[in-house]
Amino acid sequence: MGSLSVDTSNLQKGSGFGKSSSNATLVCTPVLGTTVNQMLVDMARAKEIGADLVEIRLDYLTNFNPRFHLQTLIKQCPLPTIVTYRPKWEGGRYEGDENRRQDALSLAMELGADYIDVELQVAHEFNSSIHGKKPDNFKVIVSSHNFHDTPSSEAIANLIARIQSTGADIAKIVTTASDITDCARIFQITVHSQIPTIGIALGERGLLSRLLSPKFGGYLTYGALDADTVSAPGQTTVKDLLELYNFRLIKPDTKVYGIIGKPVGHSKSPLLFNAAFKSVGLNAVYMHFLVDDVEKFFNTYSSPDFASGCSCTIPHKEAALKCMDEVDHIAKKIGAINNIVRRPDGKLIAFNTDYIGAITAIEDGLRALEGAKPAPGSPLSGKLFVVLGAGGAGKSLAYGASQKGARVVVANRTFERAKELANKVGGKSLPLCEVENFHPEEGMVLANTTSVGMKPNMDQTPIPKHALEHYCLVFDAIYTPKDTRLLREAKEAGAAIVYGKEMLIHQGFEQYKNFTGLPAPEELFRQLMEKHA
Repeated sequence: MGSLSVDTSNLQKGSGFGKSSSNATLVCTPVLGTTVNQMLVDMARAKEIGADLVEIRLDYLTNFNPRFHLQTLIKQCPLPTIVTYRPKWEGGRYEGDENRRQDALSLAMELGADYIDVELQVAHEFNSSIHGKKPDNFKVIVSSHNFHDTPSSEAIANLIARIQSTGADIAKIVTTASDITDCARIFQITVHSQIPTIGIALGERGLLSRLLSPKFGGYLTYGALDADTVSAPGQTTVKDLLELYNFRLIKPDTKVYGIIGKPVGHSKSPLLFNAAFKSVGLNAVYMHFLVDDVEKFFNTYSSPDFASGCSCTIPHKEAALKCMDEVDHIAKKIGAINNIVRRPDGKLIAFNTDYIGAITAIEDGLRALEGAKPAPGSPLSGKLFVVLGAGGAGKSLAYGASQKGARVVVANRTFERAKELANKVGGKSLPLCEVENFHPEEGMVLANTTSVGMKPNMDQTPIPKHALEHYCLVFDAIYTPKDTRLLREAKEAGAAIVYGKEMLIHQGFEQYKNFTGLPAPEELFRQLMEKHA
């Protein structure tokens, strides 16, 4: 598939739909209660947390009396309603008589529902049955669900044409994203469709399709009441949509930033950057990019306002280098990047801010150990600095420490990689398994850049507790969880500790400057990290 080059600067749809001057995309919350009373409670919650409308999923009700229950649900709902009675053959729960199901949907229309969601397979039949009976302002959503993949752009366009031919007021295309670039085909459809369109790619790789609906003219997106009540894979909560991603502020000309990684959902970077963007009124949004193939990602999303800037984390810090047009000289020496900026001409420029963030945090920790009168120069000068891991973060720490005058030792599971990195920085190398018995002197500094101990494997540690007695300071690049087993045991062994969040905060300051040209809101970053630790 070619790159995403949709011009969104003048995005227009009929009847005020998707106007470029404001975000017209609605937020819909599915209510999935098994009883009418639970649905009524959930409807009130949906309004309270900021949803625009609710989807009443009749197929979730265990006992359903169509006339009595629909009247109650529709009349007492504090928000506009979409009524959906999804059959099992389209991913829902209903297994009964088809005529009874369609009769219930017709009844919902008569009783005042604002929308009905009906499946493409039966849409001609259903729309024929209500011909001449549709109330003013009532709309039929005709939907198609693909739980296997995302078809080609041509196939999706043909699907939209079939939906439009049924007399649909709104088209709904749901596919499954096997790669983050699948979302580009959804965006192409929502921008170019002749009728209002809902486009969603399921799964974590499809998150962009939900969050960027306003940028590409989507009619609505879905947000769950909470993380335990999602109605489809990859669905986020209304709270996250509105508060974490500033969904109401996203417009066709909004610049898109994000963090590239695999895994990536644990990253707190969207929390920091979206709050920072909002605080200074920048028309930008920052999100998680679950990327399998970095080159494919940048080739697909190549417009200047998409992937305008990216943070880059495990495992792509080295692979992403090959996709860059220019690489900062320090990042080139390190051989890994974590910060990418796309210039207005589309060229990608890469930096490494990891080494600044981590080394600054470690120096602060060592100075605190020195007391009120720290020695001049870097407190790392002359220290024996042991780096665990020879990946992107390991390279950053090894390079940064050597620049500060430390004697660097690199330990890695694959010894050849440790040796290669150690040679680059004029240090020594060790197999990872030998670190616990390596203590030529006291007062060493340890920096873990491996993923050992990261959530969900929080019971693991890269080095036994008894070996930590020889270190004066231990740093762990992991920040989820904050208190890793390594740091807990280091503290018990008498070492000073530096949390991974300190590296995140310091390198985030540098990334923000590179993204925006503005000084970072340092106090805001710290407040947010403390609040959401």
